[in-house]
Amino acid sequence: MPSNENTKSQIKSRKRVAQHGEVFTNPREVNAMLDLVRDESFRLDSRFLEPACGDGNFLIEILRRKLSLLKDIKSPTEWEFQSLIAVGSCYGIELLEDNAEACRLRLFTEVRKQVGKKYCTQGYEESLRYMLRKNIVCGDALTYRTADGKPITFCEWTPIAGSMQFSRRDFQFDFLVNQTHQYSLFDEQGEAQSFDEPIKSYPPIHYTQLYRYEEQDTHSI
Repeated sequence: MPSNENTKSQIKSRKRVAQHGEVFTNPREVNAMLDLVRDESFRLDSRFLEPACGDGNFLIEILRRKLSLLKDIKSPTEWEFQSLIAVGSCYGIELLEDNAEACRLRLFTEVRKQVGKKYCTQGYEESLRYMLRKNIVCGDALTYRTADGKPITFCEWTPIAGSMQFSRRDFQFDFLVNQTHQYSLFDEQGEAQSFDEPIKSYPPIHYTQLYRYEEQDTHSI
């Protein structure tokens, strides 16, 4: 279960605190910290990485700020496309699988709540779930490895203006952290940067078909 946002509880159990040092940040503190980078947190494509994301206290507030920018969009398909730009800019690493899954569900539920009773284009929800699976990774940010020992990788989702498509490039997390001659996906200015050595590049695909990338994932490394 996600942490209760209406309470100040910051732990799930004393055992988890002892074993994993798990303490959640209070929403009031989250928003105070995000206000320090207010302009970036309200920019749709500004990328954020939470290296110990828990069940998503930081990422949910970031996503809410980004989605608030879409309130005046009338076209359902345009809203869906723009919402995936927002989701695709939110990244998390979490040591515990139950937290990682809770974070994915929490972000998915927030988007669906914002959609409300609007019609969803076929494939949108499946693409949304797929993007969250790729962006919220169960692993250890200190070792750069997933729970099953593989290198952590992240997708760079790039919207293609005027086409309702995204292109995708995959980068290994340890390179993003340790490289010295280029900027990171998460640079200090929040600007999207290019890299000369992605693990793999994919052809552009319509936003309702992002989940079809999964067929190629086994060949990404």
